[in-house]
Amino acid sequence: MDLEPAIRDEWYVVGATAACREAPVRTRLLGTDIVVSGGDPVSARTASGRDLPVRLRYGCVWVSLGAPEAEPPAIPEADEDDRRHVLCGAVGLRASGLRIVENFLDMAHFPFVHTDILGAEPHTEVLHYTTEIRRDVDEVWATNCRFFQPQAALSAKGGIETQYQYRVATPHVTMLYKTCPNAANRWDVICLFVQPLDPDRCRAHPVMFLIDDASRLTDLVAFQQVIFLQDRIILENQRPVLLPLEPRAEIPTRADSSSVAYRRWLKEKGVRYGTTIGESSAAA
Repeated sequence: MDLEPAIRDEWYVVGATAACREAPVRTRLLGTDIVVSGGDPVSARTASGRDLPVRLRYGCVWVSLGAPEAEPPAIPEADEDDRRHVLCGAVGLRASGLRIVENFLDMAHFPFVHTDILGAEPHTEVLHYTTEIRRDVDEVWATNCRFFQPQAALSAKGGIETQYQYRVATPHVTMLYKTCPNAANRWDVICLFVQPLDPDRCRAHPVMFLIDDASRLTDLVAFQQVIFLQDRIILENQRPVLLPLEPRAEIPTRADSSSVAYRRWLKEKGVRYGTTIGESSAAA
């Protein structure tokens, strides 16, 4: 399969650095089988023996099948000394990686999928927020997001109106900046690094940078995995499995402003992989 540059020439997380140093890791990226070497330095190659570019960032191994023009997305909070750096493992999903990113941007499902954690009835309204494609950095942002949450984070004591900002740095890399219960005027950062295995299968690698020196690491990981496994039930039952990009394929509401911007951005970049447009092209 020929990959469009917007997909081929990006960086993707394929595993945790520590695990890839312990032993060779066989995995898959964009329909290609790859091997990440054990040892130091970490290297990667396709099953046919072609060497691939590699970067180590945020406790993860990043690999590209193409020739990226930039480094993996910058996350300045990762360099702050007082933050907990929490790798939450990986979750496999039978869904397009683009669907995973879009779901990450959606606040409307909080009360119904993450009941009594990220949302609860009767607090179901998604208030107006701002979305934009920031042309200077080629990213999608949603700002001024607010939502009542019974337990916004493991360390939260009682329900609060949580402030959110969403950032999509590449088609398969997104971050959430949210109210930090332990530090006023700072954000907790939750990252989702999506590894597309095939157009309809992916692995999601959640990584968090938190202001929380009290919670146990196992509890932080478990809290995030509960959230993600709740999402998986919904994501694996969405139809179509691939992300629709055709006009009027799905009817958005006001709450879907970030999804509309994300899809428009993908179309502008010529993204087909993991979309129904890509499926149509492959069939032709």
